[in-house]
Amino acid sequence: MRDSDVVAALVDHHRAFLAFVERRVGSRDAAEEIVQSALVKNVDKFDAVRESAIGWFYRVLRNAIIDHRRRAAAADRRLDAYAALADAPDDELRGVVCACVARLATTLKPAYADALQQVEIEGVAVKDYAARAGISAGNAGVRVFRARQALHDQVMRACGTCAEHGCLDCTCASAP
Repeated sequence: MRDSDVVAALVDHHRAFLAFVERRVGSRDAAEEIVQSALVKNVDKFDAVRESAIGWFYRVLRNAIIDHRRRAAAADRRLDAYAALADAPDDELRGVVCACVARLATTLKPAYADALQQVEIEGVAVKDYAARAGISAGNAGVRVFRARQALHDQVMRACGTCAEHGCLDCTCASAP
C-alpha cells in the first residue's frame, strides 16, 4: 500500500479507533492520547504495511493499550509504595527532631503533656486516648488541640525564629 492510502484509511477510521481504545481504557482523554501517540510512533512504518491498514493499526492500538496499562500499574505501585512510606513511622526522623521540643513538652500541664505523648508520639487515636483518660472524645479532642497550641507557644517563646523556619540542629537556649 502507498503511504497516502494508509493515511486515508486511518483518517477514515479515526472515530472507530478512538471508540475502540476508549472502551478499553475508560477515558476519552486517555484514548485520544493513545491513538495520537500510536499514529506518531508508527508514521514511519506506513510504507511497510502490506496488509489492511485498518487491521494493522488495531494491532498497534492493542499494544499501545497494553503499554498504557503497564505504565498506569507501575505508577500505582509507586504511589502505593510512597503512601506506605509516608504512613510508616520514621525512627530516624524522630531522632533528628529538635531536642528542645521534647524538653518543652515536659513544661506543659501534666494532662497536656500526657495527651501529646499518647496521641502524637505513641500514635494512639484520640477516641482511645479519651477512653484511657476517662473523658469524652470531644473533651479529648479539645485537650489535644490545646496541648498542641500550648506547645507551639512554648516553642515560639524558647526558640523564636528557629521555631518559625524549622531547625534540625537545635542550639536553642534552655527553656524559660
